[in-house]
Amino acid sequence: MILACAGIFFVSCEKDELDQSIEESAVITHDEVSQDVLEKIASLHFNPEGAKMEKLLMPDGTFEKSYFIEGDIAMTAEQMNEMSPENVQSKQYRTYNLVYSPRTINVIGFTGGGGQGLTTKQRTALQWTIDNYNALNIGLRFTLTFGTNYDPYDIVVYQNPNGQVGGVAGFPSGGNPYKYVQIYSGMEKYDNNTNEHVLTHEIGHSVGLRHTDWFSRQSCGQSGESAGSDGAVHIPGTPTGYDSNSIMLACFGSSEDGEFGYYDRVALNYLY
Repeated sequence: MILACAGIFFVSCEKDELDQSIEESAVITHDEVSQDVLEKIASLHFNPEGAKMEKLLMPDGTFEKSYFIEGDIAMTAEQMNEMSPENVQSKQYRTYNLVYSPRTINVIGFTGGGGQGLTTKQRTALQWTIDNYNALNIGLRFTLTFGTNYDPYDIVVYQNPNGQVGGVAGFPSGGNPYKYVQIYSGMEKYDNNTNEHVLTHEIGHSVGLRHTDWFSRQSCGQSGESAGSDGAVHIPGTPTGYDSNSIMLACFGSSEDGEFGYYDRVALNYLY
């Protein structure tokens, strides 16, 4: 059975986790988001359904207010205002905001306290994730270390001890990847490969990839949701329809292999 993953998802999925479609973040609604902001989200070709203002947990335990969009994308009002509708590009979908390339991206897996340090399983999954990106041989090369001094690093990956399933990240800014990539502590119930899937997906956002099914959330069992007009530009060599093998689908199953789909690799090689 495939669940519609907005609103009712986490109550349902915690009761029956096998063979479900799992959303990449927590339950969210748009009760706290003004109509103007919802229209802005739609104008940027994001799906406004479920958008909410949330407190984004930082590695040091502080919080930063951000809009949570499409389940697992964090974006401040300033970042939203920096984006132009004409500069949002698609399938495989990406934002106009990309990382300067070629370059090395230094990643740290956080090992600090407060329930935010990565577990052994999450560390293994992160190592596999970085290996997958480096195997692409694109203009982005990734290094990985583990520790607590995350300030000098381009990306810090850490756990949110909220007991939920999925993760959250944001999009590049100023030519740099989004720095704060979370994996939720509920992922400990799943195997290394499914954890690898979530981390690969979230780092995909961090370097500029969109959900491949943002327009319909078909991977979540949904369709026909308003997401603004599709004025996007097709990435050559990728499909214009639903790609069931993409690691950047909005929802995922409980038995993922954690690997890029063929067209994910095509897209990343084209962009970088």
